[in-house]
Amino acid sequence: MGPPLDVIAKGRNVLEMEADGILALRDRLDDTFVQAADLLYVCEGRVVVTGLGKSGQIGHKIAATLASTGTPALFLHAAEGLHGDLGMVTRKDTVLAISNSGETDEVLKLLPIIKRWGLKLIVMTGSVGSTLARAGDVVLNVQVPAEACPLGLSPTASTTATLAMGDALAVVLLEKRGFNEEDFLIRHPGGTLGRRLLLKTQDLMHCDDELPLISEGTLLQDALLEISAKRLGVTGVTSSDGQLKGIITDGDVRRALAHHDGDILGLKASEVMTRDPKTIGGDSLAAEAVATMEELEITSLFILDVDRKEPLGIIHLHDLLKAGIV
Repeated sequence: MGPPLDVIAKGRNVLEMEADGILALRDRLDDTFVQAADLLYVCEGRVVVTGLGKSGQIGHKIAATLASTGTPALFLHAAEGLHGDLGMVTRKDTVLAISNSGETDEVLKLLPIIKRWGLKLIVMTGSVGSTLARAGDVVLNVQVPAEACPLGLSPTASTTATLAMGDALAVVLLEKRGFNEEDFLIRHPGGTLGRRLLLKTQDLMHCDDELPLISEGTLLQDALLEISAKRLGVTGVTSSDGQLKGIITDGDVRRALAHHDGDILGLKASEVMTRDPKTIGGDSLAAEAVATMEELEITSLFILDVDRKEPLGIIHLHDLLKAGIV
């Protein structure tokens, strides 16, 4: 057993050292970062990210982030590249090579083919005087003040800083390309991200017999029965031609009680309803419905036929929660 360890203090120290490594990069950014972003932006092929060991694992993530945000990219394991995987590389590609020491043998052995094919080479390294750095067209210095590992041996702060530099490049490229939510959806059709961007209000709405609707002439006592029966806390109010003219919620009922000294059951729906309620189209994304509800501090939206102004359905915040949109 070693001496007692203050686990919280040590954990904080590691996080501080890794944060210091990233901040050191921020203060060091210069024209080389602009040059690297420009090279990646004009690349006609793909960004081939390569590395070995921990640097390779960070490179794999950087390649994935680039690919998912609009910059075609793949990861080439440096050792596998020497045994056939270089066949994935084309003459239109740009190479992003990662090596903290800049002397990783397997990465250096890729240099002859990179140079022979005339590929642009961006280097991420903690040693700007290394063999790999001297071969690069652009060198991004990812040196950190110290590794968080007390032995100074295991890559910790250096890999975190390298990952952050990759994220910085990816986000800059995303904005340069005008990458938007629709572009993101194409690359993320599954999982929660896909649900948030793919589902439309009409996919989640209550319709037909589940849709709470009454006419303008309906008595409030019957309106309350409709609200209770449909269990959505609201009913729509329609005109004789079927257009949505208003809604009645619990709040409307309370306001009517206050205004009429409690004698309200004989009132008509048109006398109590909130007119011209906020609505949404059936083709609108469910995520848009969430944004509207949050902005207006409401829990439901009627979905209209845009041309006829007739209610097609209603969507409730609970439906969005169940679908994982919120």
